[in-house]
Amino acid sequence: MAPTSDERVAVEIAFDGGQIMGARLTSESADELEQALAARNDGALTLDADDGRYTVPLARVVYVKRFRREARVGFSSGA
Repeated sequence: MAPTSDERVAVEIAFDGGQIMGARLTSESADELEQALAARNDGALTLDADDGRYTVPLARVVYVKRFRREARVGFSSGA
């Protein structure tokens, strides 16, 4: 199933110096981040997240963890 434009992806971005930020990005922003890092782009990238926009200096990124889709946890009535 292809991601929709409103699907959100949880990511962690680690920076040199030890800071780690977590955000829920649009799938397009998460893809752009991965592509920019793969291309060894040293500029900055603006990401659209649930809580606002982030500008990330790509040269300072140590790693990015992209989480799988959230599993739904819950209880059923058994019926």
